Amino acid sequence: MTSIINVKRFFIIFLIAVLPLPALAKNLGTIGATYSIVERDALQEIEERAAQVDWKKLFDKEKNEERIKNYKPKDVVRLARATRDSVRKVDISYTLEFDIHDEKGNILYPKGFTFNPLDYIVNPRTYVVINGSDRLQVEWFKKSSYIKDVNTVLWITDGNYYDLATDLGRAVFYANSLIVERFNLMAVPCVIVQKGNLLEVTEVDVEPLSKNSPS
Repeated sequence: MTSIINVKRFFIIFLIAVLPLPALAKNLGTIGATYSIVERDALQEIEERAAQVDWKKLFDKEKNEERIKNYKPKDVVRLARATRDSVRKVDISYTLEFDIHDEKGNILYPKGFTFNPLDYIVNPRTYVVINGSDRLQVEWFKKSSYIKDVNTVLWITDGNYYDLATDLGRAVFYANSLIVERFNLMAVPCVIVQKGNLLEVTEVDVEPLSKNSPS
């Protein structure tokens, strides 16, 4: 709307500057049919459409809070509970499935190129993965040193992240299919740390620990 008004103003100023005033006042008569200009105000149209929206329903606080509390990605992978303690190394090297070009179209990295991101970075974080609906795994995490470690990231393969975060007093994230696949996760609970250019995945059998715990 503003741009249209500016064009109209420019056109009027142009006529005043170029044409003599008498010429502007001359009656040229009527040629053909005339119609009044009907142009809807854009702001008015927006206001009318906004008035038709049920904003209370759209921004229902209680419903939105429920959606947040019950949020769960569709690609969460539920893993079996570990049946023995084990440690293994995982290579997260990645092979390109397509060419990567620069801004000029030249190939920087060709399809089939393999690289390991851990050759270039050092990740100080520890990742703990548990089944959030498994009482034994949750209790194991509560009693571990990881619960208060700010460099530990907690992932869950099942359960409600909101309830668990409230219970633990810390952030909780879901382990989706990409995480499970890239880190080659097989069972939980497990602890993941970087060792050189590899990941070390330690699976923990929590069953014996629960039997040794005082009731």
